[in-house]
Amino acid sequence: MSDVVVKSGRLAVRVTARQKDTIERAAALLGRNVTEFSVQALTERAEEVLTDRKLFAVSEEAWGAFMARLDAPVQAVPEVVALLRRPTVFDQ
Repeated sequence: MSDVVVKSGRLAVRVTARQKDTIERAAALLGRNVTEFSVQALTERAEEVLTDRKLFAVSEEAWGAFMARLDAPVQAVPEVVALLRRPTVFDQ
């Protein structure tokens, strides 16, 4: 038995001549056709975007510790205070 994947979805995009040429050259360099190259590139980018937006589950203990840090009083960092007191380019 083979692991044949049936592809039923279709995606059409309009590109400039320059974009088409760039995509075709890159696909050829990798020994792929434009469809294979485009699907892989689009899928990888989509996964990156989705990964940045995922929810992360934490234990109640970890969540409590996180919230406690957020609720704790602000502590001044002398270096940051000094930096913020320096004149900026807009003050000149």
